[in-house]
Amino acid sequence: MSDALNYLIKARPDAVGHYFSFLKEAGKHLDPKTRNLISVITKVHAQTERGFRQYLGRALREGCTPAEILDALLMAFPALGLAKIIWATDIILAMNIPGFDLAALHQKGDWHDLMAIDDLPVDQAQSVSCDGRNVFVYRKEDAIRVFDSSCPHQTTNIPFLALKGTKLTCPKHQWVFDITDGSCTEEGRCPLKEWKNKVENGRLLAYW
Repeated sequence: MSDALNYLIKARPDAVGHYFSFLKEAGKHLDPKTRNLISVITKVHAQTERGFRQYLGRALREGCTPAEILDALLMAFPALGLAKIIWATDIILAMNIPGFDLAALHQKGDWHDLMAIDDLPVDQAQSVSCDGRNVFVYRKEDAIRVFDSSCPHQTTNIPFLALKGTKLTCPKHQWVFDITDGSCTEEGRCPLKEWKNKVENGRLLAYW
């Protein structure tokens, strides 16, 4: 949120508050995924880069796939025009978000072999790079969790060195996550993206 908007909220809470209430009420019958996709398009139409990055991140956190983001942009072509779609695509490519690369877009989801299950001690986290994606793996006595290493705030790749005990801190804006369950415990409120996993023939597999 900009300093100017913060100022207006504090200076005229009656007026600006009604505006935000209107936006919340107007989208209450839409699921979060659809609501954020629409917001992505409005930010592209206005060519507001900060807002576009913000709502793009929200849409991805709510379950939108990269292919769905691109479909939404192209479906809005009559309103946006090619120049604004290219503007948005340039920003997406600069953000280096996993899943938007051509190889990922042209392949269906699949199971990926991460590691031997015997190499994963209980109550410890591991960082694994597999098929172009970095993930964190945490093993409990009765379950294994696999989380994407991208911070849900601005898709910053969080290095393994940022993990202290079970506390994982994004170096960019200090969002803090609990590596045991992926929850965000400080600064933000969005958890790490979790990938499905299974064990087959002594190997840990994850699906993306």
